[in-house]
Amino acid sequence: MDPHPPDDLLTLVRGGAAGADLLDHVGDWGTVPTPAGAFHLRPVRIDRDLPRIGRWMNDPAVAAFWELAGPESVTEEHLRRQLAGDGRSVPCLGVLEGTPMSYWEIYRADLDPLARHYPVRPHDTGIHLLIGGAGDRGRGLGGVLLRAVADLVLDRRPACGRVVAEPDLRNIPSVAAFLSAGFRFSTEVDLPAKRAALMFRDRNPRFVL
Repeated sequence: MDPHPPDDLLTLVRGGAAGADLLDHVGDWGTVPTPAGAFHLRPVRIDRDLPRIGRWMNDPAVAAFWELAGPESVTEEHLRRQLAGDGRSVPCLGVLEGTPMSYWEIYRADLDPLARHYPVRPHDTGIHLLIGGAGDRGRGLGGVLLRAVADLVLDRRPACGRVVAEPDLRNIPSVAAFLSAGFRFSTEVDLPAKRAALMFRDRNPRFVL
């Protein structure tokens, strides 16, 4: 993700959000039950997590969409950009029944360049996900965990009215997982690195036309 937000959003960051945690302390969101077991998000620590994430990024099925294959330094640079930033994007491991098995980025979509591509609302929160092990793919875990994390975002971030996703349209399993997690398809958008399905999970879907 581009580290530079739209100029009109810098005022928001430097104003009411200045000095605050922009994502309401993701590391404190806690453990939640899911049909697959107990799950929680654990913010990434480079010294502990880089080898695992780097290995996942070199899986051809992942590399086709994340484009972070190569030496560990490639993944490390991607992670450090987020960890050294102002907190608008938090990289996490998804831990299921005590085992790290997925990589997540929870980010402020309203403070991201994505905001240039749709009618943004304050505190819109985005999700990126990859399932790490091939054995965990293709059995519905993505939808289960996306639903759990979207619920966590809406429960732990009361100012957030909706969760945003922009999976690559070519990644049909990813789009299907978001749909199964209660996200609705809005439109297609051309982003710098992909053509994406813009999707939303609304806090109050009954008010969505």
